Amino acid sequence: MRIIVISLLVLTAIFGLVAWNLSDQPEDSLPERIESNEVIPGAERMRKYIPELQGKRVGLVVNQTSMVGDKHLVDSLLDFEINLVKIFAPEHGFRGQADAGAHINDGKDVKTGLAIKSLHGSSKKPSPKDLEDIDIMVFDIQDVGCRFYTYISTMSYVMESCAENDVPVIVLDRPNPNGHYIDGPVLNPEYASFVGMHEVPVVYGMTIGEYAKMVNGEGWLKGGIQCDLKVVSCLEYDHTWSEALKIKPSPNLPDHRSILLYPSLCFFEGTVVSIGRGTTTPFSIIGHPDYSQKDFAFTPLSGPGAKYPKLENQTCYGKDLNRLNPRFIKTENQLNLNYLLDFYRDLNLGESFFLKNQFIDKLAGTDQLRKQIHAGLSADEIRFSWEQELDAFKSIRSKYLLYD
Repeated sequence: MRIIVISLLVLTAIFGLVAWNLSDQPEDSLPERIESNEVIPGAERMRKYIPELQGKRVGLVVNQTSMVGDKHLVDSLLDFEINLVKIFAPEHGFRGQADAGAHINDGKDVKTGLAIKSLHGSSKKPSPKDLEDIDIMVFDIQDVGCRFYTYISTMSYVMESCAENDVPVIVLDRPNPNGHYIDGPVLNPEYASFVGMHEVPVVYGMTIGEYAKMVNGEGWLKGGIQCDLKVVSCLEYDHTWSEALKIKPSPNLPDHRSILLYPSLCFFEGTVVSIGRGTTTPFSIIGHPDYSQKDFAFTPLSGPGAKYPKLENQTCYGKDLNRLNPRFIKTENQLNLNYLLDFYRDLNLGESFFLKNQFIDKLAGTDQLRKQIHAGLSADEIRFSWEQELDAFKSIRSKYLLYD
């Protein structure tokens, strides 16, 4: 019995040393993975931000992609006895399972008991009351580098509210799988919405941390206000990187191919054509019941992540892009407008090709793309119309790059 007791005491001491409070450690001893040639996201560079969280009441803007190795950022920070006060959830929710555009309710995390405030429900911007018990905000969400992917809009509203309420913001940067090119029409402010808030092209070639610096530095927050911003950059990343993400960023971007095709295919969301929501390969297939070529077919079905999809239960004919090698898609280095133009011509619906709410204009950030397609312009002619504004944007972008 005496030997057992002594052994237990020794084990307790060992585990106590392993779990020592982070506040007792010098900064250079905090975890930071540096031995790998893989990209190291900002969240894993804990010595760069943990000291700023100690003794503070911390808010987190996170979802299922907010991982530190194989552990969620929430759990990692709780292990280090950081005082987490509240979780703010973007589109698709804290666990990333809700439909695109779905109303997300406030709630409580079952595992930790932390309050969850939705930023995709009754409000998309934290209120002063939401922030009154928070000393510092941490944003850590995987982006895919497209203007209409709403995580950058959520980040902008968070930065704006934090600036208005004197709450510092730390953005933990992550790689951009579509960061290797810049393309698309630059948003016209008249068409600003939650799927496009700022005067940037559809594909802007920046990480979410670089984007945060640009929004802050260019005075794009309400009234030109600036927030107290820190970006913890990635290691081993540059803008030629385009590897498969380990965790899907949202329910309908299930793999690397769909993420690379997303910038080109999302325009179909403003049309009568399906891009495979309600199938196992969304954003990798395109179809409509009246498409002339019948060698490929699929049927959208209602299910998790895609309730009541467009053309539900209807047989759609079209194109299967699952045959495309992701490496080939990357080498295009531009939006592929030919998919959109092909279906517009084949269906021969005129203006009825576009949804009556003209959501296509919000996605494009302008009404010009819709008008150009209707006028019969080619992909090259449409792209040529973007050149001058793209050059101007590239000059702005260059001031905020953190990576080659």
